[in-house]
Amino acid sequence: LGARVVDVPVKGYGSALQGGILAARGRFVIMGDADDSYDFSRIAPFVEQLRAGYDLVMGNRFLGGIMPGAMPPLHRYLGNPVLTTIGRIFFRSSCGDFHCGLRGFRRDAILALNLRSTGMEFATEMVVKATLRSLRITEVPTTLSPDGRSRPPHLRSWRDGWRHLRFLLLYSPRYLFLLPGTLLVLAGTAVGVWLLPGPRMVGNARLDINTLLFASAAIIVGLQIVLFWLFARIFATTEGLLPPDRGLERLYNYFTLESGLVLSVLSLLAGLALSIASVGEWRATGFGPLDPEHTLRRVIPGVLLMIVGVQGIFSSFFLSILGLRRQ
Repeated sequence: LGARVVDVPVKGYGSALQGGILAARGRFVIMGDADDSYDFSRIAPFVEQLRAGYDLVMGNRFLGGIMPGAMPPLHRYLGNPVLTTIGRIFFRSSCGDFHCGLRGFRRDAILALNLRSTGMEFATEMVVKATLRSLRITEVPTTLSPDGRSRPPHLRSWRDGWRHLRFLLLYSPRYLFLLPGTLLVLAGTAVGVWLLPGPRMVGNARLDINTLLFASAAIIVGLQIVLFWLFARIFATTEGLLPPDRGLERLYNYFTLESGLVLSVLSLLAGLALSIASVGEWRATGFGPLDPEHTLRRVIPGVLLMIVGVQGIFSSFFLSILGLRRQ
């Protein structure tokens, strides 16, 4: 990762021998970028906070100061602020600089997080998992200086920025799946119920069965995305990627394979009933032409309920499989 772990004797904290013993016992680790952009002789505040009981001490370059030429404007005013803000919102973190290259931590606490990233998102994973596991985190103002490398940096702004954003999304199934899926289901349901009695006028636009079809599609897609949230959240919990979710645990206590199958079969039967009624109307006309504005108001909900029922049946089985390891 281009980083190095160092043991630096800190003035005011005893002799170099005592500092060496501290590192050898593995209690604290100070880690930083190996590009001369951080002054490792100024780690006293990090050690103070670690000895005060914090598990992770993050440097904050925006509080400590960024020297001219030390950070490209794209990173300073767009990349770091945007990614840090997303991280703070997604994970309710108090860190103001997710990507600072100088940090200190308690070795046992960070090893327990089982960090898995193999690229630059390792820095983000440390903060995210420490936050999710409720570790004690604080920040120390840190000065960033121009790096002293003799070669161009490995960092690629857009590629590595996307890798960090991708990691934040993958570790937040709620924002990646649950919220978009729920919004689609609610919007599709509201529009569908509004259009079921008949056409509606919005200004000069007449909304009818075509809009009803799109509303049904939104419900189906939204429901599938919500199911993806369930799958991802349970998998991430059983694999130790995310901590247990109490709300999800309570849901598992009430939602069983059998209850899911019952609800899904009821939805499937309701859809079949509407479809059979539509066929009955068609038969009454001698299987001749039908008025689509009338019949599709029954056919579209019927097809929707059948699709939801089939989705529910197989999703219930899959959720039950995912829950085996948890049980």
